[in-house]
Order: sequence, then C-alpha cells, then structure tokens
Amino acid sequence: MVDESSVLTEVKNGTGVIKLNRSKSINSLNAEMVKVIHTQLQEWKTDERIVVVLIDGEGQKGLCAGGDMRTFYDLKESNVNEYAETFFGTEYKMDYEISHYPKPVVVYMSGIVMGGGVGLSIGAGNRIVTEKTKWAMPEMNIGFFPDVGVSYFLSKMPGYVGRYLALTAAVIKAEDVLYTGAADLYLESEKWPELKKAIENKHWTLSTVSEDLEQVLQMYCHNTAESSPLAGHQEKIDEHFQYRRVEEIVASLTYAAENGDEWAEQTRSRILAKSPTSLKVTLRNLETAKNKTLAECFQLDMILAMNFMRCHDFYEGVRAVLVDKDKKPTWEPAILQEVEDQAVDAFFHYNKWEGGRHPLAQLSKNTEVNL
Repeated sequence: MVDESSVLTEVKNGTGVIKLNRSKSINSLNAEMVKVIHTQLQEWKTDERIVVVLIDGEGQKGLCAGGDMRTFYDLKESNVNEYAETFFGTEYKMDYEISHYPKPVVVYMSGIVMGGGVGLSIGAGNRIVTEKTKWAMPEMNIGFFPDVGVSYFLSKMPGYVGRYLALTAAVIKAEDVLYTGAADLYLESEKWPELKKAIENKHWTLSTVSEDLEQVLQMYCHNTAESSPLAGHQEKIDEHFQYRRVEEIVASLTYAAENGDEWAEQTRSRILAKSPTSLKVTLRNLETAKNKTLAECFQLDMILAMNFMRCHDFYEGVRAVLVDKDKKPTWEPAILQEVEDQAVDAFFHYNKWEGGRHPLAQLSKNTEVNL
C-alpha cells in the first residue's frame, strides 16, 4: 500500500486500486491528489502487472464532491493563476487519461459524484451507480462553469438534457445518470464490498480481461435502475432548452410558467439564481462542444478556467457558498441583459500561459470516446 495521504494506491492480483482519501471533504480534489492520480495512471498504463484499474472514494458520503474551490478563493490576491494552471492542467490531463485508458477502468459512483468527481468517472468504461448516487455539475452555483471536459459528454446526452443539467446544476440520481449515458451499471450499495473483493481477488489476464470483467460485473450489477424522471421531462426540456441564447430559454420557461407549468417555474427560478455571466459562457461552450473532439473540449475548458480566475462572479460565488455560506451572491452584472456578447467572447481567448504554450497542447485531437 502506498500512502500519499490524500490518495491511496494498491496493487492486488492485476488490479490497480486508486482510493481518494479525503473523506472529511467528500474526497474533494486538490493539486496534490490530481498529480498523484495522474502519475499513477501513467505508470500503470505500461505496467504489465496491472490489467484493471479500480477507482473509488473513502468514506460513506461519496466518490468525490469536486475540486477544492476554496483554495482558489484563498489565493485570489497572490498566486491564483499559477495554482490554477497547475491544478486544472493536471486534472484535465488526468481525466483525459481515464477517457483513453488502454486498460479497463471501473469507477464506483456511490454517494456524491459532482464536478471533479464527474470528470474522474464520465470517461471511464465501467461506471457503477447505486441508490445513494447524487450526480451533478454544480459549478453554476459558484459562478464558474461545468468544466472537466463534460461539455463533450453533455452535448451527446438525449436531446437537450445536457444543457438542462449544466444551466440548472440539477442533482440527479442513479436512474437519471444511467439515462443520460453518464453511467453504465446499477448496484445496490450493500453489494459493493463483495464486488470489490471479487475484482481485487481475481487473477486477471490481458487476453481475456474484457470478457472476464463483464462477467464479474454482471454477477452483481444491473443495466438499469428505476424509470428515469429526466426521461419523463424530456419533451419539456427539449422544448425550452433548444434555444441558443439564455434569454430565449428563460422566456420560453416564463411563458410556460405563466400558463401554469410548475416544473417550468421551478426550472426558471433555478436558472435565474445563477451568475448571468456563467450562464452565457456555459451555453456558448456547450454550443461549440457539439463540433469538437474531447481533446479540444479540454483545451477550451483550460482557457475558460483561467479566465474565470479574473472573474468577480467566481470569487463571489465561492464566498457565498463555501466561505460565508450565506448563499446570497451578488452577481456583476446582475441580469442577463447586461452581459454583453463581447464580455462572453473574451472568456474564449487566453494567451498568458506559463512558458507561452497551452498546457494541453499535446492532447490528441484525433481520438474520441463514446458514451
């Protein structure tokens, strides 16, 4: 067992185990953790002892609550850009590595799987949810944007569900995660220790690992859970979220709400509570992702993330949610109509890289993954 304090790694009979080990913070990711995980994945990729990789989180609360965003707030008056470039650059490489890993990756997604936790899991080949799963991209709540390459995956979800999840930061459960294609299998959480033991104790071989792993997983898991509430709202989601401007989406929801649609009213209220700047940048990012490879989505996320380091709403959102916890952010600008297109455009350009080169310039542009 190698103990890097915040990440534990172990090799068992051909299985490389990575356990996030910050249970008090629901395994939220910091710079140390993403570096350790990324380095370990790179080493195991060519290690003939490792045939399967298993990722889970310590504690009962969840796999990962996301990135440790409080750190950025604490560094805003000092070296936040340097830290951000290191953290995001390494995190995105780590997530991309998982998406293209040459060996099967199993991720146990019980409990909270949000933000950076989604980044860790969404590109893996074997993603397991349970009755305890709470999945979300909650970045809009802190004046940020859904990053970790999820624009690629959100754009491929049924209809306009991806836009709905991004702009509302809605928390969904196992049946909805399966419906969106962000998970593959359902497992009752009480069976996880037995399944984990079965994976760790099996003597894997490279030549038969795919068939053997599928057989082991099917012994404990199901391909579906209960019916999906999101699927039940698909028609409404497609009706209201088809538009290319946030103002049009809000107007569509407002019209329906004024005609007695309670779901539309709740959805409208959720959106209007978010940072107008974040909403417009996020929708633009989702629009562009439709025609991009995963590598290009990560590269653009890196640009957006660095620009949010100079954005008032990001620090105000972190203050309201994570620091003072009053949940009363004061956004600037305060309304959608005051966010000019030029201001949104500016988020999509950045050239102040350490050493003058985009940190993700080497990511392959020719390989894609499928949900």
